[in-house]
Amino acid sequence: MIFRFTLISDEVEDFMREIQIDSDATFFDLHKTILETCKYEDNQPTLFTMCENGWEMGQEVTLEEMDTESDEDSYVMAETRLSELIEDEKQHLLYTYDPLAERCFFIELSEIITGKTLKAPKVTRKIGDAPKQALDFDELFARNPINTDTSDDFDDEDMFGDGIDDEEIGLEGLDISDGNPYE
Repeated sequence: MIFRFTLISDEVEDFMREIQIDSDATFFDLHKTILETCKYEDNQPTLFTMCENGWEMGQEVTLEEMDTESDEDSYVMAETRLSELIEDEKQHLLYTYDPLAERCFFIELSEIITGKTLKAPKVTRKIGDAPKQALDFDELFARNPINTDTSDDFDDEDMFGDGIDDEEIGLEGLDISDGNPYE
């Protein structure tokens, strides 16, 4: 059985990729195909997120084992076959390629082709250029500005109540020297 996936981006309007891949392939195989078709480097902790009821986020499939102590099942790309988590046409998933800025591709299982197999994934349609793989600091800051408003006039008293009284700090028993630490 062959899965035909369609990838789109909310950042680049004319970007689209269509990938055909065998249903017995792993999420890692799909990951590598996405990296290759988008000309991305394999240097980000990417992940797939299965979606339910449209685009509601569900189960994650990570590049590496993330949590071994959780009661929830953990899925790793190299160990998880697509057919384990994907069953229905029009099923949605996200592929997060820039986790720091939470940037992702929206993926839909466009078609299930029964009675056929593929030895290797293939890109069957390629429209437009992929978005930049990772944002630089200025782009990331512009996307998620840090509140630099200092009008609250925060001072030490806000954090430490009435402030710190040097006499309340007991320094007995501490070996404080101003010399060479190797003496």
